[in-house]
Amino acid sequence: MPTTKKTTTIKPKKEVDVVIAEEKKVIIPVATQILDDFDEIPADAFKLDKEIPGKPDRYFEAIGRRKTAVARIRLYTRGDKVFLVNGMPYTEYFKLVCDQQTAVSSMNKMKCLDKFKVSVILKGGGRSAQAEAIRHGTARVLVDFNLNFRKRLRKAGYLTRDPRMRERKKFGLKRARKSPQWAKR
Repeated sequence: MPTTKKTTTIKPKKEVDVVIAEEKKVIIPVATQILDDFDEIPADAFKLDKEIPGKPDRYFEAIGRRKTAVARIRLYTRGDKVFLVNGMPYTEYFKLVCDQQTAVSSMNKMKCLDKFKVSVILKGGGRSAQAEAIRHGTARVLVDFNLNFRKRLRKAGYLTRDPRMRERKKFGLKRARKSPQWAKR
């Protein structure tokens, strides 16, 4: 007795009109087998401009470095106009005024300290190196935001990473170059 196989034929693709932003029409080809599951796809299911609650705002991101300090900077165009470092205001995080001024100097150079929400995540290094890492990172993120800022920030030296690092300790020495006390006898 011959065996019979059940064959299914795929119907030609249909085109479904989806309205996006009430003006443009996009034609999306959809296989008819998918359409058998759904009688009709709602037009607002594919809207691109739809606000999703709980979705984070758009931001620009850059990394700034100095010695062993690494700062990840996020520049938000919406929201409260604050400058947060590891979840606290920068004036609270940096106790010394010179470190506070160093951290926000690239924002002050472009006169946009009170125009953005800036969130910084810092790791490693000391306070002074962290402040310089923030300055480097904010300069880089401002260039991502507006390419016209590049010339002024480059001239101020904020886009150049400071390459000076602590030299490693060598064996037989007390530090990188300091030798043990010499004894005559």
